Amino acid sequence: MSLRPSSNLALSSPWLITFVLFWLFPLVYSLVMGFTDYQLLARSYNWIGWDNYRELFIDPDFLAALKNTFVFVLGTIPVTTVVALLLALMVSRRFRGRSFFRAGYFLPSVTSMVVIALIFTNLYQRGGYVALLTELVGLTPPEHGFLYDSSTALLSIMAMDVWMSVGYYMLIFLAGLKAIPEELYEAAELAGAGRWRRFWSITLPLLRPVALFIVVINTIKSFQVFVEIFVMTRGKFDTATVVYFVYEQGLQTQFRFGYASAASYLLFVIIAVFSIIQMILLRRRQSVW
Repeated sequence: MSLRPSSNLALSSPWLITFVLFWLFPLVYSLVMGFTDYQLLARSYNWIGWDNYRELFIDPDFLAALKNTFVFVLGTIPVTTVVALLLALMVSRRFRGRSFFRAGYFLPSVTSMVVIALIFTNLYQRGGYVALLTELVGLTPPEHGFLYDSSTALLSIMAMDVWMSVGYYMLIFLAGLKAIPEELYEAAELAGAGRWRRFWSITLPLLRPVALFIVVINTIKSFQVFVEIFVMTRGKFDTATVVYFVYEQGLQTQFRFGYASAASYLLFVIIAVFSIIQMILLRRRQSVW
């Protein structure tokens, strides 16, 4: 017995109402606000067209935030992907305590970002554990701590992000490795292929869809970095990112909702372009692999 269309609509209406009210409407409304001079406490606002977007391209604060975001993305994604793959290859082998290492590497990725950010804030402070390790290897730590120096603050946050993220992506790589038939490795070994040849000719090509998924979702996540910046530096010492810029313009100091909405949609376009480029490049590499 099949349900009538009206019954299907009635059953799905709670989801549809939630989707329209809390996702579709805010999405469209913020797009419209990006073309206005809307401010939080203003009683009225005017349609100003592309003025917000033009201002963004000459705003030194936005350009600095955009530069920091690109540095964060380009600096963390390759390292995170490579380290996650190496860890997956390591824990995919049989050895005593393998489950312990898998859980240990994965644990940071399910821990609250706020908690981890607060812990690393203490580790990075003057006289903290990281400063002591730096002195042990013969280097001089920043005078006021790693998060209070423009030359090390963003790099320190990037290192923390890599440490926290690799466990999650390791698990995805591990699932991809388990899906590769063992018969392929056995046949290659019988044909005289060494370990590196098997990895290059079998493992990497078959992990291509997994790698594509990881790179794309990590790109989206990295472009939206906010919590780390908010908790650890509040955007100071050359660490402000685009999302933090949106928060600052819309909710913290300026209350320029229209301007913040324009910055948000510009970031959306950048993320979409980067994701498309990554998918094209990784698909082209299939012939190389």
